[in-house]
Amino acid sequence: MTLNEKKLKELGAVLDKNNSLRITQAIRVMRNEPPFSGAIALLVAHYNKSTSYQIRQLIREFMNDMKDQASCGEVVAEIKGSHSSDTLQMIASSCWQSGLDYSGYCHEFADLFLAGDYMTALECFTVIDASAHRLSGDVKKSLIEKIKKGACSITGEKNALCNELISVLQ
Repeated sequence: MTLNEKKLKELGAVLDKNNSLRITQAIRVMRNEPPFSGAIALLVAHYNKSTSYQIRQLIREFMNDMKDQASCGEVVAEIKGSHSSDTLQMIASSCWQSGLDYSGYCHEFADLFLAGDYMTALECFTVIDASAHRLSGDVKKSLIEKIKKGACSITGEKNALCNELISVLQ
């Protein structure tokens, strides 16, 4: 068993026992260590099913404070997962709050922008807006096309958000 597998197994066991104190300790330890593959998926899955405000807040803060660019792929993989809209909103929010560069994933955020509820779309808007200056003209053009195509079925406040996002990308 590799060190990564061992850490993942230990984190999974702590989360499964649902002991708030142990979960808090495990997340605090993770803040001071190099990230390990799979931890984000476990934390997001626990956030999605947890009813504890304290634990959800702790996971949210951990996600918001991530500073390892290599973790971005794992975070984006979670926005494609089957999670509640509240969890998807938290994930997208953590992307812009962390300050990491998610410009390589703007198409994934555009997909979630179109599929998600208004609050999730607003968080995705913020990620794309923060990344817009790093995008090439071709990427911006393809994002605009994707948003225009998907906007056909959107009404209300989210439609105005679509128009604003298109303006940001032009």
